[in-house]
Amino acid sequence: MKLIVGGSTGFVGDSTKLKSIIYDNFESYSNSVKRELEDTDACIWTIAVTPSKLKTVPFEDACEIFRDYAAIGIRALTDLYHDQDPPLHFIYISGHFVPRSPAEVPKELANSGLMNFGLMRGEAESRILAYAEHYKGSVQSYVAEPGLIEAPGRERQIIPELPNIDLREFVAALLDQVVNGLEKDTLLNNDMIRIKQRASGE
Repeated sequence: MKLIVGGSTGFVGDSTKLKSIIYDNFESYSNSVKRELEDTDACIWTIAVTPSKLKTVPFEDACEIFRDYAAIGIRALTDLYHDQDPPLHFIYISGHFVPRSPAEVPKELANSGLMNFGLMRGEAESRILAYAEHYKGSVQSYVAEPGLIEAPGRERQIIPELPNIDLREFVAALLDQVVNGLEKDTLLNNDMIRIKQRASGE
């Protein structure tokens, strides 16, 4: 299986265990990058801005990073995937409080002034899921909505109403789903903890 981790040099990705392709233009892939991406079986898309830096990024730039880059990425990988059986699997990493409509905006986002950001992330989720519906059979897309991701050496944070998940649990659950097939189009924090526990026999 050929797995691409978009954003492998970031917090969730682990570039020490992967072959790195360094590229700084996610709006147009060069021919050399396309050759590396050709016939990818699955992609875990982690490209994002960390929460601690979110308020330092202009909203237009955040839209480009969170929403537009992922849409361009899934289109490129679909075009470069020639073996349609099984289909390409694309997992978009989102967040716990992300709403897909104004009616679903949780008070945590509204009270923190992040409502527009949350709705933009929800739009990104909807676009990724709709893409697979449009290209039935050639690509299957999914969304993972983890809570606060913890890792060894990082100070534990507690945010009211926001669940936590260990980085190793999160990664193990995603890899299990990539290898064995995803059980539903949106994986919540508790789903990923359960999947990791089931996979490890806990």
